[in-house]
Amino acid sequence: MFSKLFPSNEHVVERVLRVIVGVAALSLVFVGPQTYLGLIGIVPLATGLLGSCPLYTLFGFSTCSVPSKRMTS
Repeated sequence: MFSKLFPSNEHVVERVLRVIVGVAALSLVFVGPQTYLGLIGIVPLATGLLGSCPLYTLFGFSTCSVPSKRMTS
């Protein structure tokens, strides 16, 4: 059920970058200019932790490497 709702469509490097960007944006709420625009960081943080981007799913795009199919005899 979970894999149908949130298919894995992000590469590991992209997931790490999304988490870093999300945490950095969220830090703007508490440190620095202390603006609520930093709450936008919830989006990349959530998609990075889940490994699934809803827009990628909508447009059929994926940066996740496709596992190779092994031939069995």
